[in-house]
Formats: sequence, structure tokens, C-alpha cells
Amino acid sequence: MEIGPHLARRLKELRREKNWSLDSAAQATGVSKAMLGQIERGESSPTVATLWKIATGFSTSFSGLLAAPVARLDRPVIVRGAALGATLGEDGLQIRTLFSFEPRFGFELFELTLPPGAEHLSEAHEDGVIEHVMAVGGDMELLLDGRWRPLATGDAARFAADAPHGYRNKGENSVVFHNLIHYPPGAGA
Repeated sequence: MEIGPHLARRLKELRREKNWSLDSAAQATGVSKAMLGQIERGESSPTVATLWKIATGFSTSFSGLLAAPVARLDRPVIVRGAALGATLGEDGLQIRTLFSFEPRFGFELFELTLPPGAEHLSEAHEDGVIEHVMAVGGDMELLLDGRWRPLATGDAARFAADAPHGYRNKGENSVVFHNLIHYPPGAGA
């Protein structure tokens, strides 16, 4: 599954579910009608910030835009290394959904790869959203409370994501990290 066509289908589905026009969707998300139209036609590769705005405006999880629907748990769920991933934005951030959001669990889990020299800044998420970041391959830095903090391979951090934050790779090799995003009860559905 390619991310562009998947995003186009998913955005159309969300608008249809809410019975929203492009104008209504633009007003709810803060993303221009033109950009939403380009995404629906597969003509634009939106940034992570744009996707967060869309997810928030539609009251859905971030993975609700990127991943296929959740499988039932009547058997084990195994995510293979070649599962759908996407490069989003100009900073080259690659994101792969490991486990998409399910209301009964309240979280989604991503694997992110940040290229050498890249810095990704994130706007504040909804109140009550908590991020758990685990560096699994390489050293990186987290921007928390306006200050960059080191995170070495094997280190983990938990923080309130309802304030601006960021990820930075000052090294010469790509950094891989996991990001578990926990939503407050009733959010991210």
C-alpha cells in the first residue's frame, strides 16, 4: 500500500463519515481547502504537522490517517519489517506504523527514522496526549520545555506532548526511535 493513495482514500472516508465539504474540513482542521483537495487527489505529500492538524480536526488518531484498519486480536499480530512506511516533510523523517490506534488500548506505536543532520519540530498535540520516545538505533536529542536534551541508544523519555517539542539528529548516521503516543480516554477515536 502506497501512502499517497491511502491518505487520499482515508481523507475522503473521514469527510464522508462527517458529511463535511472541503470547506468544512478546512475550517475544522486549519488546513487549507486547496491542500486538502491536493491530498485527496494524491497530488501532495503533506508534512507531519499537516497530518496532525488533519487528525486533530477530524478527532482521529495520527495512525488513523496512515495505517490500515486494526486487526482483531483473535490471533497474534506481527508487523513485518517491510510494512508500510512513508517519508513525510522536507526534513526526511520516515515513519512506519507498528501498531495503529485502538480505543481499548489508548495508544499507537511508530518507528521513526531521522536522517543525519535532520531536525523535526512538532506543534503541541491535544491536551492529555503523552509521548514515550525510545532511542533504538543511534543518539538523538529531544526538544522539551524549550531545551534540547540528549537521548542515547537505549534511553527513553516520557513527556506531555501538549506543548511544542522536537527531535534532532546531530550525528552522521540515521537515528531510529520508537514513539508510543498515548491519548486520554475518549480521544483519538
